[in-house]
Amino acid sequence: MAFFQGEANGSGTGTLGKAGQGIQETGEETQTRLQEIQDSFRGFYEYLISAEFISNVIVTAIIAVLGVLFYETVTRGIPLVLRWRRNLGDEPQDAETIARRKRQDTAITLARNALRYVIFAVVVVLAVGIFVRNPLGAAAGATVLAAVLGFGAQSFLRDIIAGFSILFEGQYSVGDFVQVEPTKVSGVVEEFGLRTTRIRALSGEVIFIPNGTITGVTNYVSGQQRFTLEVQVNDAEAAERVIGSLGEASELYLAPPRLAGREELDGRVRLRILAGVLPSMAWLVEENLTGRIKAAAGEESLAAEPLIYKVDRSNLRRIRKLIPRENEKNSG
Repeated sequence: MAFFQGEANGSGTGTLGKAGQGIQETGEETQTRLQEIQDSFRGFYEYLISAEFISNVIVTAIIAVLGVLFYETVTRGIPLVLRWRRNLGDEPQDAETIARRKRQDTAITLARNALRYVIFAVVVVLAVGIFVRNPLGAAAGATVLAAVLGFGAQSFLRDIIAGFSILFEGQYSVGDFVQVEPTKVSGVVEEFGLRTTRIRALSGEVIFIPNGTITGVTNYVSGQQRFTLEVQVNDAEAAERVIGSLGEASELYLAPPRLAGREELDGRVRLRILAGVLPSMAWLVEENLTGRIKAAAGEESLAAEPLIYKVDRSNLRRIRKLIPRENEKNSG
């Protein structure tokens, strides 16, 4: 009994000793780790207040300022030169001249957008080269960063590829009135960039659309929709009332309603009216103008419902050239 009791006491004393030794070693290791962390913070603080870090910050700031100045000079100087040449040239406002100016504006906005990304990338690379002296470490960090960005920038690359497709195919230019699918957004293209297209709606909102989300584009090349209305009334007095009502709300039209033709046959008067509106504002003719014409003529004097034709005469002539004539077809 005494023998076993002594062994038990000896083992207990050994266990307590080992436990105390472990606690002491843990405390020493913890203290060592805390000292290392403290030394790291002290070294980082000393680096922040060192002359090397301050000089690196100053050089980086100078590079960033030079990049901004270069960007502002190029993006503001080129449009000023083009506008100056346009004013000196005094070119006629024909369709070809307007199309050429739109292409120039598109190239300017695209170059401005691309230059912004290029300057930002150059400044970042130079800043990293200034702060990171070890090229191997910088290369490894850049490789990891490129891999991370590669996984997260798929939509960014998709937008850029779609932007190049739109540019090369000439789907639209700055200044065109377009409607894009599937969002049904319509308005004037204010800026065309590598990644996004900026559109200003008729109500004034500015809408940014990623190029990669555009599935279809309706380009109103002429910038307006032209309508032809035919109105038949039973007497001349009703015709005069209809003509007098055309001047109402004329400021909403690109081409205010005007009388293009008048024919009298069997006591009836047929009026041909032309009007042009902004795209997406067809309701101004189809609802507002026809309603005012009906009200001016009166139900009793109106011989038939006004007929509305939405035809562009220049496009109609172009289509006629593509259709072979009957006599040429028969002679062949």
